[in-house]
Amino acid sequence: MKSILILSAFCVGSLIFAACGGETNTNVNVRANSNGSTMGNAANTVSNTASNAANAVANTAASMTLTSPEDFMKNAADGGMAEVEMGKLAVKNAQDPEVKKFGQMMIDDHSKANNELKALAAKKNVTLPTDMGSYKGDVEDLGKLKAGEFDKEYVEHMVDDHEDDVAAFEKQANSGADPDVKAFATKTLPTLKKHLEAIKAIQAKMNK
Repeated sequence: MKSILILSAFCVGSLIFAACGGETNTNVNVRANSNGSTMGNAANTVSNTASNAANAVANTAASMTLTSPEDFMKNAADGGMAEVEMGKLAVKNAQDPEVKKFGQMMIDDHSKANNELKALAAKKNVTLPTDMGSYKGDVEDLGKLKAGEFDKEYVEHMVDDHEDDVAAFEKQANSGADPDVKAFATKTLPTLKKHLEAIKAIQAKMNK
């Protein structure tokens, strides 16, 4: 029994010594390599990973914001019809003369752009929507507002809508896949920017 205990103690001691020796060697090796290739490789890995992640984010963002030419035309048709109908409401219900004037500009400019878009869609064999889609509810809600409430709500709608429009048309003008659709977006973009500038000026006066 005593011999067994002595042997066991010897084995345990050997294992502890071996473990300590192994840990010491590992630390030495890590420290030795840390001033050389290990740090260089780690830095390269981190750099490559960051670069790949940035590219992935950029590609995802681009794919989310740039629609196909067909979807772009359909979205533009929905929005264009809504701008005309909201413009009619502004001419009828707005109290501020500048808001009424802006509403008339929406009727004139967007009716023209809508007709050009219809001609382009016919050329491309694209069937455009005949209603306002998701904008229908916004038009109906505006129509229910009292005269004193209408102006501010309409102006806020126009600012938001034209910010979205300018962003979408810029994307299509710069990166669209169809040359004809790109040309339409490029031609219409200055008018949308003019609208955005005008409605922001009206909003600024209201907020004073």
